[in-house]
Amino acid sequence: MNAGITDQNGAESGHRRLLLGLLLSYGLFWIWLAIEPINRRDWLLENLLVLTLIPLLVLTYRRFEFSVTSYCLIALFLTLHAFGAHYTYAEVPFGFWLKDVWALSRNPFDRIAHFAYGGLLVYPLRELLVRLAGVKGLWSYYLPVSAILAQSGLFEVIEAIVAVIVSPELGSIYLGTQGDEWDAQHDMAAAFAGSLLTMCIAFALSTLPKANANPVSR
Repeated sequence: MNAGITDQNGAESGHRRLLLGLLLSYGLFWIWLAIEPINRRDWLLENLLVLTLIPLLVLTYRRFEFSVTSYCLIALFLTLHAFGAHYTYAEVPFGFWLKDVWALSRNPFDRIAHFAYGGLLVYPLRELLVRLAGVKGLWSYYLPVSAILAQSGLFEVIEAIVAVIVSPELGSIYLGTQGDEWDAQHDMAAAFAGSLLTMCIAFALSTLPKANANPVSR
């Protein structure tokens, strides 16, 4: 029994070190990109999400601890978001490279970020629903996708309100419309597609036989 307790404590300690490493790595990366962004006022608006989410995750860690997978997915999305905030989503160099390679009419980085929002954050959201709300079965795959779509619509509305109230002259830069009158709908569709893809993969993986399952029980 002592060995089991020791192994459990060791695993928890390793888990905390990994999470601390993720937090410190992202913090240093965020600070680096906070130095001389393309547009400081737009950067401040974009980072309202980060300044809300990171403290929330830290403060609620003891009450609800996500899996390592979820924390890694959240960190990956926030890394993409940090790039968008530094350059403004419409001016990210990687997006211009993709625009030239694929002969696109606009910088696609914002679409990639919205797709990543759905694809990367739907898994932690499912984990939250399963463990706190007790959602099971197919509902545990449908509801996270539905929630991501609803959140995307809500964020589009909030972004428009913030742009108008806080800095109307930065509206087009902050919203990243790039002349697309259907930008909000396209962004929501990208997030929906990302979340749907991730949940389809998660469902497919859940149907695979476990490596340690008893062949008789199957």
